[in-house]
Amino acid sequence: MEQIDPRRLLVNIARILERLNIPYIITGGIAVLVWGRPRFTADIDIVAELKMGDIAKLEEALRKLSEAGYIDRQSIKKAILQEGEFNFVDGETGVKVDFWILKRNAFDISRLRRRVAKKILSQKVYFSSPEDLILIKLQWFKKSESSRQLEDVESILKISGDKLDMKYLKDWARKLGVAETLEKLLSKKI
Repeated sequence: MEQIDPRRLLVNIARILERLNIPYIITGGIAVLVWGRPRFTADIDIVAELKMGDIAKLEEALRKLSEAGYIDRQSIKKAILQEGEFNFVDGETGVKVDFWILKRNAFDISRLRRRVAKKILSQKVYFSSPEDLILIKLQWFKKSESSRQLEDVESILKISGDKLDMKYLKDWARKLGVAETLEKLLSKKI
């Protein structure tokens, strides 16, 4: 059986978003692979600045990736209206892509501006900065208390720690209400 490589799907979706001029960042477990320790992830998380006028073109392009793929136009509309999320499931690999709509708040706008281009299979793909990935993981931990979020943050601090903009990280942690958790992690000998 052929091993599934989610990077191919990631690259194909990045190409689609670039062609359609939809700003995006890759976040979640795939971004942890870039800034921290490799770990298994079952999906691809993308934050996109999607507008109602983008729906038909995006849906059509995603359907062309895989005839057996799943995408629902009403879910996309609802996600845009509620600044929520919708999914695409690739019919070839079964890999799920979670599209999160960019929220119109200062933090989401900042993290989109600070995105970092990395080469994946010779294609430029935009990832969340390591600082913003830490901050979003801390927010998810605050909501869910999932230890996976803290493990990811510790991994990023260990691998990318000396390259982090600590002022930015601490300022936003304070604004987002996650400074105490961040300080506890920073005080550990990672």
